[in-house]
Amino acid sequence: MSMRSMLAEVSRTHYPNAPATPAQLAAFEAHVGWELDKDLRAFYLHCDGGTLFETRNNANYRFLPLAEIRRARLAIRASDEDEDGAPSVYTLVDMQDSDFIVLDVAQRIAGSYPLFDAWHETFPVVERIASSFGEFLEKALRSGNRSFWLSSAPPER
Repeated sequence: MSMRSMLAEVSRTHYPNAPATPAQLAAFEAHVGWELDKDLRAFYLHCDGGTLFETRNNANYRFLPLAEIRRARLAIRASDEDEDGAPSVYTLVDMQDSDFIVLDVAQRIAGSYPLFDAWHETFPVVERIASSFGEFLEKALRSGNRSFWLSSAPPER
């Protein structure tokens, strides 16, 4: 599914925030010291965060606005020490159950940042769940409001 069609679906059936401006993106990138990849740039120019399936108070998938993206170790551990996580790992989605989806800007591959599940109980240990933001968004849109990376096949009888 193309990013354009996914963003249209976000607008049509979910709860996007107003778009970020190019100036806001430039200010964000200057502040954090890394550039948004193509998919993230398209998303934030379309909507500066938002939620899928439910409004903010009830949403499992809350995509953070640029102003709320921060180092994961600060968001999860309230610490900016290396023992509490790599400085290159940033929050992107608040799953609102003490779980975040994070990206590691030190691991950009083929132009995209991989995404990881970061649960506060085990952080800084993370599990890779998508190779890019586009892959993550597509799976999230098809998830039925569930954490798609946690689902497994039913046990065999």
